[in-house]
Amino acid sequence: MQLEYFHMIDRIVDLRVDEKRIVVEAQVPKESTIFEGHFPGYPLMPGVLLIESMAQASGWLQLGVFKFERMPILAAVKEAKVRGSVFPGDLMSIEASLTHEGSGYAMTEAKIRVGGKLRANSALTFTLIPFPNADMRGYMAKVAERVGFPQQAVSP
Repeated sequence: MQLEYFHMIDRIVDLRVDEKRIVVEAQVPKESTIFEGHFPGYPLMPGVLLIESMAQASGWLQLGVFKFERMPILAAVKEAKVRGSVFPGDLMSIEASLTHEGSGYAMTEAKIRVGGKLRANSALTFTLIPFPNADMRGYMAKVAERVGFPQQAVSP
């Protein structure tokens, strides 16, 4: 995980396009400037970054389901709940399921677990747009390779 670059997902563990479900992992770094202010002497992963992690897992799911043809953009966060703390060094397991798609939007439900314990969950809504340009799609293809996204889904 590279917090300063908003690269929240380290690897795709399981992508089941037919079930519209994904599981990813993200290792929270032991040190980051984020933790200097959140909180001195008691570092915690900020809730907004937990939501971003769920959104990115959901985004990779949608890229798979929609065959890398449309780019998901976070549009709404509903019922986000932080149910426990996530600390530096924790390994997050993030699961997302696609619950609705249509009319240029998609909705997911996502959960973060650490050591099997639920730490956060949310319902998320995305706008689906064409990739704005070839450079953006190429960049996403490189990130997809880094996180272990099935390459057959990246090919045009």
